[in-house]
Amino acid sequence: MTAPPWGTSVPGNRWDLAPDGAPRRRVSVVVTHFEQQDELDRTLAALRRQTRLPDEVIVTDDGSHRAPEVPPGVRVVRQHDDGFRAAAARNLGVAASTGEVLVLLDADTVPEPHFVERMVALPEALPEALVVGRRRHADLAGTAPDGAIEEVAPPLELPEPAWLRDAYADSRDLLDADHTSHRFVISAVLACSRWWYDEVGGFDETFSAYGGEDWDFAHRSWTAGGLVAHRRDAVAWHDGPDAGAREADPGALLAETVAVADRTSAPGTTWRGLTRGPADLVVTLAPTLGDAELLVSVDSLLAALPRTVVRLTERQRDLVGDDPRVVPADEDVPAAARLHLEVRQGLFGDVAAWTSILEGLDGGPGSREVAAGNAELQDLRLHRRAERWGRPDLATAGPPLDATLRPWTEDVTLAAWLGGWA
Repeated sequence: MTAPPWGTSVPGNRWDLAPDGAPRRRVSVVVTHFEQQDELDRTLAALRRQTRLPDEVIVTDDGSHRAPEVPPGVRVVRQHDDGFRAAAARNLGVAASTGEVLVLLDADTVPEPHFVERMVALPEALPEALVVGRRRHADLAGTAPDGAIEEVAPPLELPEPAWLRDAYADSRDLLDADHTSHRFVISAVLACSRWWYDEVGGFDETFSAYGGEDWDFAHRSWTAGGLVAHRRDAVAWHDGPDAGAREADPGALLAETVAVADRTSAPGTTWRGLTRGPADLVVTLAPTLGDAELLVSVDSLLAALPRTVVRLTERQRDLVGDDPRVVPADEDVPAAARLHLEVRQGLFGDVAAWTSILEGLDGGPGSREVAAGNAELQDLRLHRRAERWGRPDLATAGPPLDATLRPWTEDVTLAAWLGGWA
């Protein structure tokens, strides 16, 4: 974790509270390209018409047979052709950039004149912000590459994906984002500070097929404490229909889904029952719990939330037995984990009782007491943000959380719990 280089932060995901008049930062536009010279010509022409001209433009080529042709002042970096490696290509382009704020585009995605200006405004004020623009679709075949895209594209418009349009509307342009909102981030129209890009770790270069790398990047940004916003007024036009409207190879789609599930911890994209992939919830149990108290609590917890990581002392692990979900108490909390539950005294209950607490922090405080103070639930992403800025006010404690979990008493034996009469 490194200190923010400028700006400020805001509570929750309130990017609408960003201060006005933030100082301008050097802007680098990184354009990912593969065998799309005509489309690239159109995009580079549109970048020359921006109301806020970028300080540099870098074309990062994913192994085209011939190097792309670019006008003076545009730099080209290339990697060899080893399949679809957009994630690695973006990292290559970013590594070659010198800007403090990044704007990512694909070669076939043409920005309207205000695109750069509107995309960089939030990262210049809130350096943890990840901003996704509005990608519209048009059939641009046969149109002049230097035509004003805001005039050329609308008569040729193709449908936008309804699920994405509705998600932006329902979340008020991601102002009401939650731990599932990484699904609405598109790397072809993306902006963030270079500091945040490096802090999150860039794109995962093990993605070697179409799709998924943007969801993974956005998920890591969110769990690290980042903000996410949609700028519907920052428009770029994709040449052709949305990928969801094109016929997809079922095998490729399955591979993409598996790849995302193995890397994300959020419900909706990660595994529901399999223990592969990172956990969303980490639970630490106090070393003072008695033997029966510990066994009932851990068994109850894992029966309800099987993908949880449980941190125990060595003595407790010997008692619980060999289970891949049980780790040493001093092991670091995984970076992908969103929630931490500290159990001070034994608790048990059914699936509904355990799952009800998981939504207790969404969009709210940084921590809440659970079950009359027997446990505390923490929103790790807000605590990471508070630590980064040295601002405890970014992860304040909220009111106690109502829960139907029952406190363990000496009347609750392990036999009674296992037999179902506790």
